[in-house]
Amino acid sequence: MLKRRQNLLKNLNNTPVIGHVLPDTRPYPLVAIHSSLSTRNFAVPIAPMPDPVPPPPIVLTNAQLPGVPGRQTIVLRQGTIAQHDPETISANPEAMRPDAIVIDLAGDWLSLGGVDLQINGALGLAFPDLTEANGDRLLEICRTLWHQGVDGFLPTIVTTSIDKIHRALAAIAQWMATPPVPQTAQILGVHLEGPCLNPDKRGAHPAEYLQPLTLETVKTVLGDYAAIVKVITLAPELDPTGTVIPYLRSRGITVSLGHSQATAAQAQAAFAQGATMVTHALNAMPGLHHREPGLLGAALTTPGVACGVIADGQHICPTMLNLLLRMTAMPRGSDPADTALFLVSDALAPLGLPDGTYPWDDRTMTVTQGTARLADGTLAGTTLPLLAGAQNLVQWGLCDPDRAIALATIAPRHAIGLPTVLNGPSAHWLRWHQDPQTGQLHWQRLALMAAVSESTGVPVGWRLRSCQR
Repeated sequence: MLKRRQNLLKNLNNTPVIGHVLPDTRPYPLVAIHSSLSTRNFAVPIAPMPDPVPPPPIVLTNAQLPGVPGRQTIVLRQGTIAQHDPETISANPEAMRPDAIVIDLAGDWLSLGGVDLQINGALGLAFPDLTEANGDRLLEICRTLWHQGVDGFLPTIVTTSIDKIHRALAAIAQWMATPPVPQTAQILGVHLEGPCLNPDKRGAHPAEYLQPLTLETVKTVLGDYAAIVKVITLAPELDPTGTVIPYLRSRGITVSLGHSQATAAQAQAAFAQGATMVTHALNAMPGLHHREPGLLGAALTTPGVACGVIADGQHICPTMLNLLLRMTAMPRGSDPADTALFLVSDALAPLGLPDGTYPWDDRTMTVTQGTARLADGTLAGTTLPLLAGAQNLVQWGLCDPDRAIALATIAPRHAIGLPTVLNGPSAHWLRWHQDPQTGQLHWQRLALMAAVSESTGVPVGWRLRSCQR
């Protein structure tokens, strides 16, 4: 109707016009007619639009949330949590609305998507090989990770030349400056794994690119990109001055200890300076010893320090994983989320590709059943996605689904200071189900879809859409 009126008003002027309704207190609002010559206001009666009818709430009953005791009733409005509580459905006024859509989750878990703090590449692209020319491939990687249940991740740049580090950081910075794309995992920052590592515990990191741990080196490595670096892994024993960690913390960078020969005393000093993480616990560091607990022993007994673990069955024997889980079963302080461990994938560039032989810097690695090794047999990483680690922990009988889910979703967020409460759009949620016959844990990416009336086009409700994994 407004369009027809605009066409009539165009006869008043030979130039094209554009109309929009202006706020006005008179019986009829003003329609401003803009042209290149003039602006004229005309009182034009416009039929009032009916108030939109909000869709009814959707109520999820008998849901479990990781770390929250009891079954929950979750009320959603417009696809976002309005409230959740352990009361029964009859005690929830929203749930008792006659138009409410009630879905019984039958004891399944709901969680946020996973957050992967250590992932080295995917779909054949290693993150150190990123450049502004191939940076658009991040879209495909982010979309793949989303479909693997990951909400956010830190692209991890391993030890390489400083020039390559800067090129990769520039490409990631450019990507992070663009608006987020729906249904893609978000880049939360960068994890620099190196280059200031102990040569004796370098693992698959190339020796020729290792650097001393000094303020000058760290400032050079960061260059102009400190703002996007979220985590940096270093060997604290390489800095006898104790100045590097406080400097990194002053820049808002989380310091993770790894690829290190640090003693317990050296690790404790690093934690006192501000380090709060450990990179792939038990890998590239001394093992636990009854007279020298080392870096890991110090980390496990220091409140506020979180250790990443890889649950692929190769990086850590399931028996040692069981020991770690038992040692960290209880929170170490007042924060219930401070449980010392979180899952990482440590996935390499062949993530999302079949087993085979793939390039890695100037070397090659062979992937067999998801495990990547260099030609000399050195363990390089894995190609299993993050949530496979949570599924493994349950399948191996090492912990219950509640804790396994939390290790992949809540604990990584806590480690870098992100909110851990289930909130936000439901498209970012996962639904987890444990098969009663096999005991295996499965997950689904959920989305609430508005159900629209075919006759009026008005939203009349919501429905759940999911994809089994």
